[in-house]
Amino acid sequence: MRSAPILRLAVKSLANRRATALLTLLALAVSVMLVLGVEKLRNEAKASFAATISGTDLVVGARSGSIQLLLYSVFRIGNATNNISWQSYKEIAARPEVAWTVPLSLGDSHRGFRVLGTNGDYFRHYKYARKRPLTFAAGKPFDDLFDAVLGAEVARKLGYELGDPIVVAHGLGREGFSNHKDKPFRVAGILAKTGTPVDRTVHVSLEAIEAIHVDWRSGAPIPGMRVSADRVRKMDLTPHAITAFLVGTKSRFAGFALQRTINEYREEPLLAVLPGVALQELWDLMGTAEAALGAISVAVVAAGLLGMMIMLLAGLNERRREMAILRSVGAGPRHLFGLLIAEAAVLSALGAAAGLALFYVSLGAFRPLLDSRFGLFLEVTAPTVHDLTILAAVVGAGVVAGAVPAFRAYRQSLADGMTIRI
Repeated sequence: MRSAPILRLAVKSLANRRATALLTLLALAVSVMLVLGVEKLRNEAKASFAATISGTDLVVGARSGSIQLLLYSVFRIGNATNNISWQSYKEIAARPEVAWTVPLSLGDSHRGFRVLGTNGDYFRHYKYARKRPLTFAAGKPFDDLFDAVLGAEVARKLGYELGDPIVVAHGLGREGFSNHKDKPFRVAGILAKTGTPVDRTVHVSLEAIEAIHVDWRSGAPIPGMRVSADRVRKMDLTPHAITAFLVGTKSRFAGFALQRTINEYREEPLLAVLPGVALQELWDLMGTAEAALGAISVAVVAAGLLGMMIMLLAGLNERRREMAILRSVGAGPRHLFGLLIAEAAVLSALGAAAGLALFYVSLGAFRPLLDSRFGLFLEVTAPTVHDLTILAAVVGAGVVAGAVPAFRAYRQSLADGMTIRI
């Protein structure tokens, strides 16, 4: 018996036991779908994480650690150790190798969402996900002193629309330490969803941050001093300090040179980091979660293959007569071994193919939900080399798993097959 007849016999044998074979095939398909899905989510989550900020050459803040700087300036997590003087910011921004800068001022909140003070350059130069620019779902950038631009998640969760008033709170708690009720803002724009911390941020102008704090000192209102919103419009609202700023340079080489210059800045201790390098360092800290996802993938596939092996082993007792008949017509032990291996290979290959198809069906069905609820955009692409390697590994592992029942069939003798057990 050659390989082609054995393969045809394996297919016919599986068709004869179609109910059990289909259940096993379904289990394998679901396992393959889950492992491909987990790998897709893991890779896209990493890509989305890395694409939180794109097209920015340097992030500059007070001297601390690169991860801490990235967390508070880009992810809006935690606080800065210190501020940057406005004078230092202007001097660095005026350097010839600098193409653009975006100042950032943090410290206030609105109902649990961070408030970011910046300027119009933020909407022109901030990029994410392979240099995609920010776009507006409604409205426009802030124009008036007390205009606010909301991230998509802020507007969705709090139910805000254009023209609605909002009150900024001092501090970062759910309600803040104290509200700036005397200087309310108006929603002027709502940004389109980005899947980044921008979605969870309230954006106002730097001048507005100064305006709401003119009658405050050391985080509290000055007793007996109250400056109205109308009066504050006539004041000089040039910032005294900012939290951090983003830098775009005229060339990549200029970025490295500028980083060294800023890190050696004599006027005050500053730190400039490359966003890509800092993002990789931060992702490395999350390596345990990534390893756990990989372990889940392996466990899911192993469970599917174990089910197939159990099905083949359990079927051997029912097929003892079949094996004996095959032996009686000339099939040797190696042919029986090859038959079981062929059945395992067919089931594994069909399970891998069905799992791939099921993966794309599920991807198409759940993409909108993942994008709208979690900001995770899963791109539909052809199977990658990594995906094909996984499928090949599943088929190979299926053949190996099939070797256990195949070896048992190999040892099963003709006399044992013809014996009737009571």
